[in-house]
Amino acid sequence: MRIDILSLFPEMIEGVFQSSILRKAYEKNFFSYHFINFRDFANNKHNKVDDYPYGGGAGMVLKPQPIFDAMETIEANGGKSPRIILMCPQGETFTQQKAEELAKEEHLVFICGHYEGYDERIRTNLVTDEISIGDYVLTGGELGAMVVIDSVVRLIPGVLGNDDSAVEDSFSTGLLEHPHYTRPADFRGLKVPDVLMSGNHANIEQWRRKESLRRTYLRRPDLLANLELTKEEEEWIEQWKNDRSSS
Repeated sequence: MRIDILSLFPEMIEGVFQSSILRKAYEKNFFSYHFINFRDFANNKHNKVDDYPYGGGAGMVLKPQPIFDAMETIEANGGKSPRIILMCPQGETFTQQKAEELAKEEHLVFICGHYEGYDERIRTNLVTDEISIGDYVLTGGELGAMVVIDSVVRLIPGVLGNDDSAVEDSFSTGLLEHPHYTRPADFRGLKVPDVLMSGNHANIEQWRRKESLRRTYLRRPDLLANLELTKEEEEWIEQWKNDRSSS
């Protein structure tokens, strides 16, 4: 996978690529990344990339010309048409399913804005996806882009070493992930559930499914609306409802 990032502040991002899983994935050539400071494409004396909005109002708006020219350079050198992602509070809320979709692509481009917003012609003529990481506003798109890139790169086959790790993540199955335990089995009187040390894999899988379902019911019940549940799972939920109403 090739990742291009259009940003006025690439130094905000560099350190993230040099740490943890992203660094290892880059060193093993699972992906490459390239920074493009679109100020370098400004065609005016002072390298301005923003201007006042037509019609008045607060803030400054990013001009189309530098970003259009930067994208033309990327596409001239990048081969296949990339997915071009605009980090924007008005975009589609980012989900694990979107990460899984983007992880199948060969080339991603992220446009990270600053100031009041983008000239609308950038949005309507260049962009394939608009993504928001939540209902709040950041100073710029760099932090949001890093969230998306981290979640996408870890899904590239081989990056995590054990591909089952990503499959079992929260949200990948539609449920929140089950609890995890490790050694020691007894820590200050706090004990690991017996079933996890039983060696009975069928019972362990049932316990994990039940705990995932319980955690989702308690913390994110909205997720259950999209799941097909077995009769036994429906009975578990009914029991938890009764327990809550009686407590």
